[in-house]
Amino acid sequence: MQLRYRVLVILLFSITSLVCAQQKKLPNIVILATGGTIAGAAESGTSAGYTSGQVGVQTMIDAVPGIKDIANVTGEQIANVGSQDMSIKIWLDLAHKINELLATDAVDGIVITHGTDTQEETAYFLNLVVKSDKPVVTTGSMRPSTAVSAEGPLNLYNAVAVAANKKAKGRGVMIVMNDQIHSPQAATKTNTTSVQTFLSPMQGMLGAVLYGQLEFYRMPHNIHTTKSEFSVKGVKELPRVDVIFGAADMNPDLIDLSVKAGAKGIVIAGVGNGNMNAASLEACKKAIDKGIVVVRSTRVPTGYVLRNGEVNDDKYGTIASDELNAQKSRVLLMLALMKKHTAAEIQEIFYNY
Repeated sequence: MQLRYRVLVILLFSITSLVCAQQKKLPNIVILATGGTIAGAAESGTSAGYTSGQVGVQTMIDAVPGIKDIANVTGEQIANVGSQDMSIKIWLDLAHKINELLATDAVDGIVITHGTDTQEETAYFLNLVVKSDKPVVTTGSMRPSTAVSAEGPLNLYNAVAVAANKKAKGRGVMIVMNDQIHSPQAATKTNTTSVQTFLSPMQGMLGAVLYGQLEFYRMPHNIHTTKSEFSVKGVKELPRVDVIFGAADMNPDLIDLSVKAGAKGIVIAGVGNGNMNAASLEACKKAIDKGIVVVRSTRVPTGYVLRNGEVNDDKYGTIASDELNAQKSRVLLMLALMKKHTAAEIQEIFYNY
């Protein structure tokens, strides 16, 4: 009887030790929450109206079955806002926190919960200033946490799975939404309400993830993270860059007002191939003569803005955005303006990033 008891004790001890060892082997993932629809709440499960940023990070974690089976997950609330209220201050807070966490051996990856409206901008910004090759993943949802068929829990599960996967290392910051993995340089929000809102129309997605099982198709081609020249160490603010939307008979006064308000850079979300009317082009030339950097991007969803296409960039001193849309052109220009660059150098930055 004593022998059986001793064998049973040894067996239980061995099983317990094995379980503990397996738990210790799980990657350590930190979820940094900023609010958004994934943390939103509505009056009913079928209400179209809702308020973002109502649910805390621990509540979101607890709502995802099985998440602690794929990683040792902890959470921290950085902000709790709708992403229409995302700010440069929060960007910098996130960047500083991520760089601090990933510099330690105790953290293997980061997941950021974020509203979808400006998620591509935050992810792209972090892609340029995070100084680690460990995975950083942003995610969110199109339906609030109280909605019928809310997709937030699965998006969060998949985001943690990607951040915990060794194959994700060195791929820069990634956006994980609706079973897809995207590079923030390529991805953009394409629909106001659909869960299939994020697409990478020019480059295609980086990979796919289904209930935590993932496969990568390609590497991002642009410079990012550890190879990026940009750093926000000690930075508390970024230079002001305004975006001005191009349209038929657009008013050049908006460009003049932007300069007067103190903008250091202007991005024109131009028509077609980054075009604007003659009066606006002359207003841009005046701004450039005053030391303001002007980038020609486009309001068109896909395609490249070509240098010296329909606009003689060499003559006017403008920068062509290449494949970056207006909102991401603004992010890149803000960072580029932190150092003194020539127009030729800034153009090269737009080709490389």
